Amino acid sequence: MNRPAFEPTLKGRALRLLSQREHSRLELERKLAAHEAEPGQLAKALDELQARGFISEERVVESVVHRRAAKLGTARVKQELQAKGLTGEAVREALEQLRSTELDRAREVWRRKFGEPVTDPKEKARQIRFLVSRGFAAEVVRRVVQGTDD
Repeated sequence: MNRPAFEPTLKGRALRLLSQREHSRLELERKLAAHEAEPGQLAKALDELQARGFISEERVVESVVHRRAAKLGTARVKQELQAKGLTGEAVREALEQLRSTELDRAREVWRRKFGEPVTDPKEKARQIRFLVSRGFAAEVVRRVVQGTDD
């Protein structure tokens, strides 16, 4: 006896994704668009989930900041938030808070990776490239690599 394979609903698929980690509405739309049988069905399902509080922009922002801020600068975190389709007051507040701690976070990333100041210009340039690629501001990178506390 052949039974048809169980096919989860769009809402079920969205809930499964949300159970793994916080997703923005845009991320869910991208991931679930291929499973939409009729136009408007996905938007309706996501509207219901958003109305019930399953999709929350604030929680997504908190999640990204919590996971990524220790390793990345403000610019990279901002880029990740924008890629998730997030904008608004919650993002502005989070980025402002990140900017205020960027020097300390950059020092910690530098300390874990390199540990001690160098005099060799090639190594100094490598350290600068590393921190800039992590999204730290140029002025912060300069202060960290030079070891200045001004």
